[in-house]
Amino acid sequence: MSQRYRITREFQGNDNSSQAISLEECKQYFESKPDFSYTSVFTVTGATSMSIDGDFFMWSYGDTKIPFRHYQGDIYVSGTNEAVIPKMIEVAGELGADVLEG
Repeated sequence: MSQRYRITREFQGNDNSSQAISLEECKQYFESKPDFSYTSVFTVTGATSMSIDGDFFMWSYGDTKIPFRHYQGDIYVSGTNEAVIPKMIEVAGELGADVLEG
């Protein structure tokens, strides 16, 4: 079972309106990163195929694509590939956010 992480500003300051990471902010941030691309549908393929609607910033790591999903003011990512941990910490630091497990 993979570990899920959340990049959040939940513990930053006291003003709830400034805590959320907006979709527009994510788009601007990830647009400047050549190893990320945006998609509104993430498709998982295997024995069967499943598509998930949402706001996904796909990180290209070698031949692997790892989704960073923006959802309700936070960014979620799976820790299945351990290379994602330093990338996640980098993203959180540049967005002025924290990384939480769960």
